[in-house]
Amino acid sequence: MKRKFIAVAICAGLLVGCGEQANNRQAPPAPLVVTQPVTVIDYQQGKQYVGRTEAQEDAAIVAQVSGYLKERFFTEGQTVEKGQLLYHIDPAAYEAKVASANAAIAQAEAELSNAELNWQRNKNLLPKGSISQSDYDRSTATKLSAEAQLKAAKAQLHLAEVDLSHTKIVAPFTGRISDSKASLGDLVSPSTGVLTTLVSLDPIQTSFKVSERERLNLGIDTLDGAGSGSDGIEVVMSLGGGRNHSHVGEVDFIGNRIDLNTGTISLRASFPNPEHTLLPGQHVQVFLREKTPVKANVIPRRAVQSDLEGDFVMVLQDDNVAERRNVELGPQTEQGVIIHSGINADDVVLTKGLQRVRNGMTVRIEEPKA
Repeated sequence: MKRKFIAVAICAGLLVGCGEQANNRQAPPAPLVVTQPVTVIDYQQGKQYVGRTEAQEDAAIVAQVSGYLKERFFTEGQTVEKGQLLYHIDPAAYEAKVASANAAIAQAEAELSNAELNWQRNKNLLPKGSISQSDYDRSTATKLSAEAQLKAAKAQLHLAEVDLSHTKIVAPFTGRISDSKASLGDLVSPSTGVLTTLVSLDPIQTSFKVSERERLNLGIDTLDGAGSGSDGIEVVMSLGGGRNHSHVGEVDFIGNRIDLNTGTISLRASFPNPEHTLLPGQHVQVFLREKTPVKANVIPRRAVQSDLEGDFVMVLQDDNVAERRNVELGPQTEQGVIIHSGINADDVVLTKGLQRVRNGMTVRIEEPKA
């Protein structure tokens, strides 16, 4: 009996000791987190496409007449103005043709004058019976023939003057000229080929393709719709390395059919280029976006978590309680990721220390470092 009493006493002592140890153990501290308020930005919905720049005007300069190249009036690679003289072909042969045509006109005019005098004389003599009807008819035919000869001579003069004008090759528009493929003294002709090329640089264009769905989402329908269609769209061009073209462009061409193979439609945008920053054939990124921005909620991408239910964030509520919110993600921006739904502009989200946080859990807020 005594031994049994001692055993009971020992067990009771052990139980008391375990209870005291459990009471002395403290509950784990609340998770330490970092928070950040939701940012509201002005966002312009759009999408980026790949394109290449192209000149609005691109001309191959070719000789229209044959002759020896006498002079060149431009510096290769420089900008030339519309109407500026580029080449001069030796005009001697064509000046001679103009002089010959003028002489032919003078001769035709003299023959016409004589024919008109004879016709007028015969016209007065016919009623008197002094000449026959056949003589009168011959004088009339001679007069008409002289008139035709004069017209032909004037046409030859015009043709000679056109050929003479082609000895001076001028720039059809303002642009940057290429190197010359012909040297002074070369015999050039229409069959010689391209003497040089000229491209316009301001404005400059770029072509790209968008899908049928994207066209509908952006409302690109026509070029002249009042307050709709491409009037509500603007184009920004990225040059790479974080640099954008300093001028905003606009859509100036929309294709008239959907490509059955790709399901896309062709678009073209025009950009002011007064500084000649852009050159034809340049690889660029084209960002097609709405002109009017809308308010959008943005949070850091690290605040977004995912599980089997989808994307979610933890929002700080009263008394530092974390609440789960399922969200619909939008595109990534420089300020963060856009949230289409699930949070409000006045919410505060958790951005760090999320691993231990669960819905309804109290958290501690990390104080910002001074």
